Amino acid sequence: MRTSVATHFVQTVPDKLQDGVLYVSMEYATVVHKCLCGCGKEVATPLSPTDWCLTFDGETVSLDPSIGNWSFPCRSHYWIRNNRVVWSGDMPQKLIDAGRARDRQAKAAYYGVRSNEEIGAPHKFELAAGNKKTRLSAGSECKPTLRERLADWIFRMRKLP
Repeated sequence: MRTSVATHFVQTVPDKLQDGVLYVSMEYATVVHKCLCGCGKEVATPLSPTDWCLTFDGETVSLDPSIGNWSFPCRSHYWIRNNRVVWSGDMPQKLIDAGRARDRQAKAAYYGVRSNEEIGAPHKFELAAGNKKTRLSAGSECKPTLRERLADWIFRMRKLP
């Protein structure tokens, strides 16, 4: 299991992915990488107001929310914070299902659609500048949720001696 990642900003994602590398395509508002547990499965995290948010501080990136590969045999679950991998535990299927239902509702509410087929339309990519970091999303500035702020606090507390 990896503890850190490298970041490559690319126009398009390469055919062959390297282990431990996040490929960030701003043109397609997507971050792609091989699962960080080492299983080799490809993970795509679309950047949008209802999906993931990428924070770039000029040197490192963070992705919010966490990445839960629940459909993979490995069921890996991790956060990417400042190019570091913070491993989280498995989640009960009931919580995963509830999270997926919330995600579907959020997409339907945000995009004003009735079916999942309509949600996949491409979105214009914009940059929103913060104090020291640049938050990247498709369509609007990323705003951390309470869960994300709490996870960030826990991450910072782990770094204290």
